[in-house]
Amino acid sequence: MTLKPHEQELINQVQTGLCIGGTWQPSSTGATFDVQDPATGEVIKTIADATVDDALMALEAAVTAQEAWAETSTRGRSNILRRAFDLLMDRHEDFALLISIEMGKPISEARAEVTYGGEFLRWFSEEAVRVRGDYRPTPEGAGNIVVSHLPVGPTYFITPWNFPLAMATRKIAPALAAGCTVVIKPAELTPLTTIFLVQLLEEAGLPAGVVNVVPTTSPADQSSALLKDSRLKKLSFTGSTPVGIKLLEAAAQNVLRTSMELGGNAPFIVFEDADLDRAVDGVLLAKFRNIGQACTAANRIIVHESIADAFAQRVSDRVAQMKIGRGAEESTDIGALVDGRAVAKAERLVADAVATGATVLTGGKSIEGPGSYFEPTVLDRLSPNSALMSEEIFGPVLGIIRFTNEEEAVKIANDTDYGLVSYVFTENVHCGQRMIEKLQTGMMGLNTGLISNAAAPFGGIKQSGIGREGGFEGISEFLSTKYTLIPR
Repeated sequence: MTLKPHEQELINQVQTGLCIGGTWQPSSTGATFDVQDPATGEVIKTIADATVDDALMALEAAVTAQEAWAETSTRGRSNILRRAFDLLMDRHEDFALLISIEMGKPISEARAEVTYGGEFLRWFSEEAVRVRGDYRPTPEGAGNIVVSHLPVGPTYFITPWNFPLAMATRKIAPALAAGCTVVIKPAELTPLTTIFLVQLLEEAGLPAGVVNVVPTTSPADQSSALLKDSRLKKLSFTGSTPVGIKLLEAAAQNVLRTSMELGGNAPFIVFEDADLDRAVDGVLLAKFRNIGQACTAANRIIVHESIADAFAQRVSDRVAQMKIGRGAEESTDIGALVDGRAVAKAERLVADAVATGATVLTGGKSIEGPGSYFEPTVLDRLSPNSALMSEEIFGPVLGIIRFTNEEEAVKIANDTDYGLVSYVFTENVHCGQRMIEKLQTGMMGLNTGLISNAAAPFGGIKQSGIGREGGFEGISEFLSTKYTLIPR
């Protein structure tokens, strides 16, 4: 299947070069790489492949722009972010279609991502003018303490492929609001949306060099070079925990300020008193949003044994009705996975679950191409030894394990190195309160399968990360605290 005329017209609007210092330019070696539509496997765009020298040029541009950008009034920075939000809303459908084409997600979910991603531009346009300091006397009365918050400086962002707009705005917006310049490396699987966003930021009036974009097929070499450069002051990464650990080790050499949003293994607990209809709706949202390719996706569905049969039947009936197809089509519920490796992983995890005792209620197989598709799948009676219980799935596979009491549910939920998000369904307010206190995650959804919000602090504990994105807390990741004593 080739792109439709209006889709091709949209793709043609996306720049093919690197953005360095406000100039769109080829790679210094002329190298390029192809971007594919995962729904068809076809090449949709060929773009510049940044070298290490290109990345260092981008950092130089960010360093050069840093002083003037930090001195820009907070209202001036706020106005640019607000204009960017307005422009994004004007082009809402274009961005949604671009996300769907290059990433594969259903167009309805791509539209939701544009709305969500845009909220970071709007939220931090408002937070830019609300950075507070403090002024107070010393306890002994000998002077006054002044506490101020200043921009950290040039930042380096590494964003993932699964939410190519929202993960970019979630990092770029607070950095710009705080007065920091940016070098961003989008995922090589989905770079077009980020490039298109940077074009929009230019249209909104962002000065040259404040945001630079350098897609590359050699991310390790690029990151290594930038993290060794003492001019870089901040790293923010969203991706897998193993890669995050390597980046933290590299960042430690310069004691670099870091934010890490890493892997997840989210438990979804359904207690015996839960509203079953609400719980089914919640798990379908928490599991199959973005075709299961989200760090917040429900990974382990932990259901009380008294309602597990009814829950499993309702869920499998709904999943069996999901329509598989190209994400850009309005009728699609489950689009293509991002590539063949994702399909192979889903195949392996399902095979392991069945081998260790699980029953396939619906789905369970990959779909012959073109495109990288896997059937939405429901597995019942997972073994505690199943790989699904310990590995992040990142695919449309839902597995159910049963519990008998609250203590057992909490033990299963916390039995992981990850701690990003948990989901709990119960009508008992006291049980819900206990889960807030007992579940070892940085976020929790109580009787909801969707927790992301630009006004909330997103992030995890344990091996799910460091720092928070969004909320009042989000801008503080890009500010350093300075204390000054003024004697009397």
